[in-house]
Amino acid sequence: MSVQTHIAILGAGPGGYVAAIRAAQLGARVTVIESHALGGVCLNWGCIPSKALLSVVELGDKVKKSEDMGLVVQGPVTYDLARMVARKNKVVAGLVKGIATLFKAWNIEHVQGAGALRDRRTVTVAETDGAVRDVQADAIVIATGSSWPNLPQFPIDGQQLLTSQHLLDLGRIPASLLIIGAGVEGCEFAALYSGLGTAVTIVELMARVLPLEDEDISSTTERELKKRGVTVLTGTTVERLERSPTTITAHLKDGTQVAAEKLLVSVGRGLNSGGIGLEQVGVQTGSRGEILVNEQMETTVPGIYAVGDVVGKVMLAHVASAQGKVAAENIMGHQATVRYDVIPAGIFTLPEIGRVGVTEQQARERVQAAGQNPDQAITVGRFRYSGLGKAQATGDTTGLFKVIAESPSGKILGVHIVGAHAADLIHEAALAMQVGATIAQVAGMIHAHPTLAEGMMEAAEDVEGEAIHQARRKDVVKP
Repeated sequence: MSVQTHIAILGAGPGGYVAAIRAAQLGARVTVIESHALGGVCLNWGCIPSKALLSVVELGDKVKKSEDMGLVVQGPVTYDLARMVARKNKVVAGLVKGIATLFKAWNIEHVQGAGALRDRRTVTVAETDGAVRDVQADAIVIATGSSWPNLPQFPIDGQQLLTSQHLLDLGRIPASLLIIGAGVEGCEFAALYSGLGTAVTIVELMARVLPLEDEDISSTTERELKKRGVTVLTGTTVERLERSPTTITAHLKDGTQVAAEKLLVSVGRGLNSGGIGLEQVGVQTGSRGEILVNEQMETTVPGIYAVGDVVGKVMLAHVASAQGKVAAENIMGHQATVRYDVIPAGIFTLPEIGRVGVTEQQARERVQAAGQNPDQAITVGRFRYSGLGKAQATGDTTGLFKVIAESPSGKILGVHIVGAHAADLIHEAALAMQVGATIAQVAGMIHAHPTLAEGMMEAAEDVEGEAIHQARRKDVVKP
């Protein structure tokens, strides 16, 4: 398409606003339609707000152990949740303003309102001031995201039964909190509110918390949650709720009863593909309501693209942004695709988690399906934070680096880190996988000392039983 191409984008979350800026960089005229705040759920009610609050609890944790390190702080650590929320709101507002400034710099038009497809090149917008207008464009990008589901068995009321959005804006620390679901969101909020002093119980249907993560990482997280006073109930579910004006009691399948002041429903998200005119123009969706797209992020209707959570692939903000760039570039005549096999991710529990690639279980299942012996085709290296001089110096000794590799090629299949700054550290592993570096190459790269990143080197060395700062492995026999 020419540089005069007009692109209309439905949604200004991390997929939509990034697509808008990239398209403008490539010379497009861009109109973004968004009924809520710029930045979407991630910026306003998800990634950034929760991390702003968690950072305060993490700081409090450091202060609590500071006396052993020689820093004496008088009195107990206490939290003012109202002030924490006010600071969180200030951080969010600044970032939202930043997106608006970028839109202005790139001459991107922002239409405040709800949009729906009228035909293959027209979006009808019900503006927030009551006006209705049509936006005609050469190409359309759908970036409507996902939302909290309102399940019949857990009727959200914003008072006792809450979503994570509600928990981000409480003005008072609840005495007790029951969390349904021990996935990423559930575990992050368990860490946050247990840190604030709330008695937290978390219920998970599967056999362990973070059931989609590597088992070593999951078990470490569960142990640390329990150390924080969190009651973890796995392998069970809520069968019914009993409510009073001050308490909500969950009756679990195993016969346990849990009473709490507040209940967080953290059991997945619904895709925002309804009510936006997909049927009107013939855009096809899958069984979960996900918009079907090809490798270029184009839907089944030429000229209409979709990115982010609404396509149901990898529901992470940075994946939405990558997809947004790819959609914009393809619209503007370039060729681009998203590489889904190397996507780093962070989970902001305390301590936090970083991961990329497959888990050990997934790796073993794949090679077994290919007719190979997992014990021969898969090798694993581990290194604990406690073996790092930097971790000992800073007091951040809880944690683990885990590397999963293919044998004998040394191809890196997955890396999982739990511990301080894990979500930052994982990017070395992601880059190594992106460029095809082997375990031996990572182990052979000189890492600065003293740093936490040395744990990646040591874990890579441990694949062959050669980690310098770790006791000799009996299962590795050298000639």
